[in-house]
Amino acid sequence: MEGASCTEPRGSVDAAPVLSELPSAPRRGSRSPAIERLLSPGPRSSRARLYWGLRWSQQESMPQTPPFSAMFDSSGYNRNLYQSSEDSCGGLCYHDNNLLSGSLEALIQHLVPNVEYYPDRTYIFTFLLSSRLFMHPYELMAKVCHLCVEHQRLSEGDSDKNQMRKITPKILQLLTEWTETFPYDFRDERMMRNLKDLAHRMASGEEQTYRKNVQQMMQCLIRKLAALSQYEEVLAKLSSTATDRLTVLKTKPQSIQRDIMTVCSDPYTLAQQLTHIELERLNYIGPEEFVQAFVQKDPLDNDKTCYSERKKTRNLEAYVEWFNRLSYLVATEICMPVKKKHRARMIEYFIDVARECFNIGNFNSLMAIISGMNMSPVSRLKKTWAKVKTAKFDILEIVIPFFSLLIKDIYFLNEGCANRLPNGHVNFEKFWELAKQVSEFMTWKQVECPFERDRKVMQYLLSVPVFSEDALYLASYESEGPENNIEKDRWKSLR
Repeated sequence: MEGASCTEPRGSVDAAPVLSELPSAPRRGSRSPAIERLLSPGPRSSRARLYWGLRWSQQESMPQTPPFSAMFDSSGYNRNLYQSSEDSCGGLCYHDNNLLSGSLEALIQHLVPNVEYYPDRTYIFTFLLSSRLFMHPYELMAKVCHLCVEHQRLSEGDSDKNQMRKITPKILQLLTEWTETFPYDFRDERMMRNLKDLAHRMASGEEQTYRKNVQQMMQCLIRKLAALSQYEEVLAKLSSTATDRLTVLKTKPQSIQRDIMTVCSDPYTLAQQLTHIELERLNYIGPEEFVQAFVQKDPLDNDKTCYSERKKTRNLEAYVEWFNRLSYLVATEICMPVKKKHRARMIEYFIDVARECFNIGNFNSLMAIISGMNMSPVSRLKKTWAKVKTAKFDILEIVIPFFSLLIKDIYFLNEGCANRLPNGHVNFEKFWELAKQVSEFMTWKQVECPFERDRKVMQYLLSVPVFSEDALYLASYESEGPENNIEKDRWKSLR
C-alpha cells in the first residue's frame, strides 16, 4: 500500500488574513440568515458543470475504480462493476444492479472492507456524507471500528498470514479516505479516540509499512485540523472588533476610510484579489456542511446539545457572509462620496470589476458586486446613475449565481425527497443525487488561484468597515434627498 498523501487547505491565514466583518441579521428558523438569503427566490441562468477528481491512492490489492466524474455521470452505483455480486449482508435493495435503499445497519456493513471486498469509492463518499442525517459521525466511527476489529480478529485466527496482510491495508485505506475527505469530523474527541485506537492496532503488527502509513495519515489529519483552527480564530478576531470599527466609521469616516480606487485603481487586479479570497474561503468548507446546513431538529428531541453538534456549518456560513460583506462594501463605496461625479465613477469602476470577474470565471464575486449595486440605497440614486456611461450596463444583465444555485439545489433535493422509505430503509437513491451535487463543489474548491497576491488590496477588502443597511440609507438620502413620503419618513427615523 502506498503512503497516505496529504492535501492541506490552501492559503496562508497569517498573511493577508482571511477576515470578514459579518453583517448581522435576525435568525429565522433553524437555518442561518446567510443560508436563508441564498434560499430566497432569485433569477437563475446557465450553470457551469464542474466534476470531482479527488486523489486516489492506487492499490494493487484492491479493485480499481474510475475517476469520480465518470462514476457520478452514471445512473448510480453498479455493484457488478466494482464488487462481487454477492452482498456481504442482507438488507440492501438493488434495481438493475444499482443500489437504491437499505437498512442503516446493512449500509454500515457495506462500508467496511473484508478480505475479499473493498467498497466502491463513490459509495464511501455518499454514505459518509449522508449518514450524519441518521447518526453522529462518532457513532458511525464506533460501529466501523468494531466491525474492522472483528474482521481483523477473524484473520488472526487463520494460519495463513496473507489473510491479515490483505485486510489491514483495506481498513487503513478506508480510514485514509475518511480523514482526507471529512477531516472536520475528527475535531470530536470521541472520533479521534476511536481512530487512534484502531490505528494503534494496525501499527502494532509486524509490517513496518503499516506503521509508517498510519503515522502519515495521523500527521496529515492533525495538520488539517490545526490549519482550520487557525483560520477560525482569525475570522473570530475581526468579528469581535467589527462593532468598534463601524462606530468610528460613522463618527469620523475620513479618519479610517479610504475609497477602494485609491488602494487599487485597476479593476482586473481587484478581480484577481477577490478570486483569491473566494477560493481560500471555499477551501475551508467541509462537504458535510452542505448536509448539516439543513438538518432539522426533531420536535420530540429535547437534547439541544445533540442538535447543535450536528449543525456545524461555520465555514459555509463564513463563505456566504463574505458574499454579503462584499455586497455591502460595494454599496458603501458608492454611497460614501459627496460628489455625484465621484459616485458615478465608483459605479463604473465596480461594473468594470464585475466584468473582469466574469472573464476570470469568478461568478460569486460578480453576483455580490451586482447585488451591492442593486441594493435600494444605491439603485435609488437616479441622478448618479444618469452620469454612468450606458455602454457599461450590459454586464449587469449577466446572472450566474453559481454558489446560491448549489445551495438551493441541495436544499430542494433535501426537502423534496424523504430520507427513509415506508419500509424503514434509507433512501439511498436520494443520497446518490446529493453526492453528485456536492461533488461539483469538491472540484471547485480544489482550483488553484493562478494570480499573485496583493496583500494591501486583500487586507482592505477583508478588514475595511462597511455600512449597515440603515447607514447606507442615511448616506444615500444625504447624497440625493428623499423623493416620496415613504423615503421622507424613513429618513426622519434614521436621523
